[in-house]
Amino acid sequence: MKKYVLISFFTVSSIFINSCAVNPVTGKKQVVLMSEAQEIAMGKDADPQIVAQYGLYEDKALQSFITEEGKKMAAISHRPNLAYEFKIVDSDVLNAFAVPGGYVYFTRGIMASFNNEAEFAGVLGHEIGHITARHSVAQQRNVLLSQIGLIAGMIIAPDFAQFAEQASQGLGLLFLKFGRDAEREADQLGVEYSSKIGFDAQQMAGFFSTLERQSAASGNEGLPNFLSTHPNPGDRNVAVSKAATEWKQKLNLTNAQINRNTYLKRIDGIVYGEDPKQGFVESNVFYHPVLKFQFPIPTNWAYQNTPQRFQMAPKDGKAMMMLTLAPGKTLQEAASGVLQQYNLQALESKQITVNGLNAIAMVADVKAEQAQQQQQQSQQVVRTLSYVIHYGDLNYLMIGVTGSNDFNNYAPLFTNAMQNFKVLTDAAKLNKKPERVRLKTVSQAQSLQQILKFYKTEDKRLNELAILNGMKLTDSVAAGTLIKVIGE
Repeated sequence: MKKYVLISFFTVSSIFINSCAVNPVTGKKQVVLMSEAQEIAMGKDADPQIVAQYGLYEDKALQSFITEEGKKMAAISHRPNLAYEFKIVDSDVLNAFAVPGGYVYFTRGIMASFNNEAEFAGVLGHEIGHITARHSVAQQRNVLLSQIGLIAGMIIAPDFAQFAEQASQGLGLLFLKFGRDAEREADQLGVEYSSKIGFDAQQMAGFFSTLERQSAASGNEGLPNFLSTHPNPGDRNVAVSKAATEWKQKLNLTNAQINRNTYLKRIDGIVYGEDPKQGFVESNVFYHPVLKFQFPIPTNWAYQNTPQRFQMAPKDGKAMMMLTLAPGKTLQEAASGVLQQYNLQALESKQITVNGLNAIAMVADVKAEQAQQQQQQSQQVVRTLSYVIHYGDLNYLMIGVTGSNDFNNYAPLFTNAMQNFKVLTDAAKLNKKPERVRLKTVSQAQSLQQILKFYKTEDKRLNELAILNGMKLTDSVAAGTLIKVIGE
C-alpha cells in the first residue's frame, strides 16, 4: 500500500512540474493542466456550442466594428499570436465573456448599453485580459483539481442537470466565476490595452457604474449578467480611474478618444430586450410567433429562453420544465428517443390529443442503476412527466422533472402547461415587433427626465432609460446631444 502511495505522489508531482508554464502577463510560473495547443482546441470546441446555444446577432456593420477594434487590441496584447475571434451573441442580457484560445463574445444587450466607443474598448480589453492572463485556463485547473462539477443551468438542482443545459466544456466555461484577483488584473489590462489603441480608459470606470445600476434592476435572464460572472474586486471604479490616469501619462495620450456620437450611430436600431421572433413571455404565457404555438408557465417560476430550448423552474430548484424538439419521423419514434436520451424507464405511456394535436404522454423514472445511485446519496429518485406533441412537421417535447416524493405536488403544474400547448392564432402576438434603440437629438437643454417624458417614455420605464443612457434622471442634457429612446 505504501509503495502505491509513493508512486502516486511522484506521478502527481511530475504532472505539476510538467504543467508549470510562464504566465504571459505576469512573467511568473503558474500551474496549468493544459498546453497552449489544448487551450486553443478548447476554444474551438466551445465556439460552435456557444453559437448554437445563443445564436449570433445579425448586424454586419456592428460585427465589422468589433472585429476591427478587437484585432487592433489583440495585436498589442500580451498574446498577439492567438487567432482571436469576436462575436455578438443574440441575447438581451448585459454581458461580455471570453473562452480560452482567443474567443470573445458580447451580447447585443451590452452593445445597446454602451454609450461610446471608449466604454466598449474598456470591456473589450477586460475580456482579452482574461485570455492573455489565462484566467479561464486557471479556472479550469481549479475545477479539475477540486473536482467541482460544472452545471450550466439556471437554479436547477444537480439531480436534474441531465435535463437542463449540459455541463459541456464550452458552455460550462461561460458560467465560471472569476476570482477578485483575476477581475482586478483583467480591469488593469482593460485599461492598458484600451489606452494603447488610443481610447480614454476613464470611461470604463463609468460603465461599471452603469452595470451596477442595471444589475440591481434586472429580472429574468438567459445568460448571467456581467457582474455575476465578473464579481466586483472592490474599489473597482477608483482603481480603474487611477490606472487610466497613469496610462495616459505613460503614453502621453493627450487626445484620448471617447467617440460618443460615432458609437451611438452604430447602434441606432439595435434590437432591445426580448426579440419576439425567438419567443417571449407575457402574463405567464410563452408565445412563439414564428413556430406559432403558446403555453402557460407557472406563476413565479424563473425562465430561460434560448434558440434550442425554453426552461422553467421554481426558485427553490425542486422541479423544472423544459420545451425542446424531439427528433423522430413519428411520434412513437420521438417518444422512444426521449426515453433513451434521458436514460428513462416508462411507468406509463398513452396516446392522447392536446387541443387537436396528436401526442404521447409518459410518466417515467430514471433507470434502475441511476435510481440506485440517487438513493445511496439520500436523494429522491427523479420522476418525469413528458408530452411529445406533433405539430406541423415537428415533434415538441415538454418534460417536467422533479423528485418522486414531490411528483404529486408538481404534476398539476406540469399538466396544466402541457395540456394548454396550442396553436397561436392571436394576430397581435403573431405580429409583435421587437423594441429597438432609437436616437433623438435634444432640441433644448433640459433634465433627462423632461426629455424622456417629451418622447412619451412611460413613468415606469424612466429609470430604465436613464441607465440605458448612462445618466441620472436629474442630469442636465445640453441641446444637440444624442440620447437613446426605445421604439419599434
